[in-house]
Amino acid sequence: MEWAALPHIDTHTAVVGAGPDAVWRAIGDVLDGSFAGGARYARLVGCADRTASGPRPLAVGSTIPGFRVTTAPPGGDLVLSGRHRFSAYALIFRLEADGPGRTRVWAETRAVFPGWAGRLYRLLVIGTGGHAVGMRRLLRTIGRRTH
Repeated sequence: MEWAALPHIDTHTAVVGAGPDAVWRAIGDVLDGSFAGGARYARLVGCADRTASGPRPLAVGSTIPGFRVTTAPPGGDLVLSGRHRFSAYALIFRLEADGPGRTRVWAETRAVFPGWAGRLYRLLVIGTGGHAVGMRRLLRTIGRRTH
């Protein structure tokens, strides 16, 4: 399924004290570090992409456990898509200059959770608030990485 057709789940934002190019590089570094240990989980839920591979910095076709990069113009939107037994999903990072040396980062999640197992998975991941906590932590880490 094309990522733009997936239903919107949530959007989290942060203003980072660095320019868009530095923030874009930090996003790739943080994603690589944050998901590096995710191969076991990716295998458990049956992710299509279970390991990190491809060029770094992230480019179209690069993977991290659970995700494949589908859009990655440097300094532009970074789109990661994935699927497993319980969901098809996308994580989209958008960047916009927010004054001198500042960038607003949006992290948007889109996903579909088919069937009863998907609904249960959504309840466990989204309904408990765990996803939102993880996304806020990811954005804070991106902000720290740029300093």
